[in-house]
Amino acid sequence: MKTLVSVLAAMSIATGHAATAVAAERTVSIVLVHGAFVDGSGWKDTYNILSDAGYEVLVVQQPTIALRDDVAETERVIAKARHPVILVGHSYGGMIITEAGDNPKVRSLVYLAAFAPDAGESVSTLAEAPAPAGEHKAPLVAEGNYLLVDRDKFSTSFAADVDLATTRFMGAAQLPWGLQAVQTKVGRVAWKAKPTHYMVTSEDHMIPPTAQRNMAKRAGAKVAELKSSHAVMLSHPREVAAFIRSADTSAVD
Repeated sequence: MKTLVSVLAAMSIATGHAATAVAAERTVSIVLVHGAFVDGSGWKDTYNILSDAGYEVLVVQQPTIALRDDVAETERVIAKARHPVILVGHSYGGMIITEAGDNPKVRSLVYLAAFAPDAGESVSTLAEAPAPAGEHKAPLVAEGNYLLVDRDKFSTSFAADVDLATTRFMGAAQLPWGLQAVQTKVGRVAWKAKPTHYMVTSEDHMIPPTAQRNMAKRAGAKVAELKSSHAVMLSHPREVAAFIRSADTSAVD
């Protein structure tokens, strides 16, 4: 298993957006797909780092109501990319990139604390197993045809290593997750044909780390593990950007 220390050393990513000169444009584009309960704004720091490194970075804003609609919106963004695509999915975004990654324009897949389903699997089927001892599952509550994270538990469950003011707002501003998105089974499975990378978040209280490791192994992914909450792009954007860049086989630095 590759350590993030070695990835960071190899990629030499700058530590700040303002202090970094914009590099020459790379020959691949990066498409970022968020997960449930949040929107694309959580990618801001990761976006800045990758943009400063010369990548065209596109952010999908999918509604997370129906899986098929979310896949279609992601494919619409992929079509706009100027170059072959590294497709990145966080959490529920992994369901989306598993299908949308079948697009011939997609070169490789990056899963971040994400569901990586096989054909015939849904979020519901993947999440039905009990959490291993000492690990946690998402504290979800149903509201009609939607799911939300228990607001009182959002900060500790979703983003325990992010500042409390931010996570309180995130809990209050959650996007409802449609049961159609949760229950729809995947048909196309891009990780069976595309190079795949998976970042496991070992302090995750939404998707148990053991489940993440099992999905990554099944997908034959190149794996890195980071001591992080589920909201890894918020708490560790530099490491996330480095991991995404490690999927770029065209990179020379």
